[in-house]
Amino acid sequence: MTSPEAIAEAVERLATAQSTRVPCAAVRDLIGTDDLPAAYAVQQGLVQARIAGGVHVVGRKIGATSKAVQDQLGVDQPDFGYLLSDMDVSGQDPISMRTLVQPRVEAEVAFRLGKDINPATEEEITLELVRDAVEVALPALEIVDSRIESWDIKFTDTVADNASSGLFVIGTDAKPLSEISPVDVEMTLTINGEVRSSGNGAACLGDPLEALRWLAVQAYRFDDPLRAGALILSGALGPFVPFAAGDDVVASISGFAPLSVKFGE
Repeated sequence: MTSPEAIAEAVERLATAQSTRVPCAAVRDLIGTDDLPAAYAVQQGLVQARIAGGVHVVGRKIGATSKAVQDQLGVDQPDFGYLLSDMDVSGQDPISMRTLVQPRVEAEVAFRLGKDINPATEEEITLELVRDAVEVALPALEIVDSRIESWDIKFTDTVADNASSGLFVIGTDAKPLSEISPVDVEMTLTINGEVRSSGNGAACLGDPLEALRWLAVQAYRFDDPLRAGALILSGALGPFVPFAAGDDVVASISGFAPLSVKFGE
């Protein structure tokens, strides 16, 4: 069992890297590589500190849902993190990179929930239940980031680091699930007109809605159920890619209008 002192030290290490934008050493020397409760405890420490600083939770993100991203990160299972109000840069032009350390960008399908997902038992969390809870699907860009030097991470490192979250952009072209099938979407992501990533809905745990079901199960187990109004980033549809200040990034996800952003300094 990881000690409370080690968890606190990991929180401090990652928080300092965030505030200074100087990458830190991985935290697995403090919490190990297998203690997932400790990793999520570090994540909660970071999230609660930011909430105390004046932001609020707006939803969740699911990480490492595609084989391509798992291979990039060197992990073999998904994880989740929290979306905070100050991470939402939708509509900013250009998007400032001043809070980022080692950013990458990926395209995905987001869901806005119209109902709570809070059944009496875990067994009730079915694909049909989560589908019914979705109000709309939307195109999204996630700017993933790592506070850990050179992205030298194992699974507990990325979990602790709020699932390597950075910023996110949500498009305005909302579609009910009666009009779009997330598993069937095709995605291309371009930077300055060059295709840098591609994929499809099936790459996201077989179906972005299956990723949402997985998250709902985790939320149930952590006694922190998904609530109406929450925004959910369901996971990358293809590999994440680096970008730089001045770049124009466009995510084209079939069934949605293209989502275009420009990054500033």
